[in-house]
Amino acid sequence: MNVKIEPEWREALADEWVQPYFQELANFVKNSYAQTTVYPAPSRIFAAFDACPFSKVKVVILGQDPYHGPGQADGLCFSVPEGIAQPPSLKNIFKEMSDDLGIPAPAHAGNLDYLAKQGVLLLNATLTVEAHRAGSHQRRGWERFTDAAVAALNSRRENLVFILWGSYAISKGAVIDRSKHLVLTSPHPSPLSAHRGFFGNRHFSKTNAWLAEHGMAPIKWL
Repeated sequence: MNVKIEPEWREALADEWVQPYFQELANFVKNSYAQTTVYPAPSRIFAAFDACPFSKVKVVILGQDPYHGPGQADGLCFSVPEGIAQPPSLKNIFKEMSDDLGIPAPAHAGNLDYLAKQGVLLLNATLTVEAHRAGSHQRRGWERFTDAAVAALNSRRENLVFILWGSYAISKGAVIDRSKHLVLTSPHPSPLSAHRGFFGNRHFSKTNAWLAEHGMAPIKWL
């Protein structure tokens, strides 16, 4: 299939394009965009991959669904375009970054492309969603596709950091080899769960310590 995606990821996921499930997924997504409002914009479906080539990945943060409100989803998990108010989970992520690193967090900015450009793959498990219907494109094939991306990184790269927030992300990371990668887990940054262990997890400083230990430049989180 002629999927428009970053070339390194096209090669890394070559086996997926020819699978029947992916053809079914592509047809479902195409029809959904034609029939109703779906996020993100079609050109941003693979934005996480396009912004962070396979060989450049140092850190993986796994989300679940794109935001389903108008103008929020930009193809990077937890990120919103410039000018869009920070959703509650993103506010909590910035709060933990600030508390962990001792650096003031931005009050309004929410576009995380600056992290992707440093090697942070901001990957949702499901890459599209119908407007105002959280989870509406789950179990259509996206999870299998993004599982393949995680598996490729796990097998073909070394010394990556996988940041898994919440039970869903933790379960998706079950295949990761802890002997060759760092896996950091905690409750989700949602206001419903952040106070149960997301706040104080210090994942950002722990990530940078691991990267430095393995000869990689730390991430400028803020």
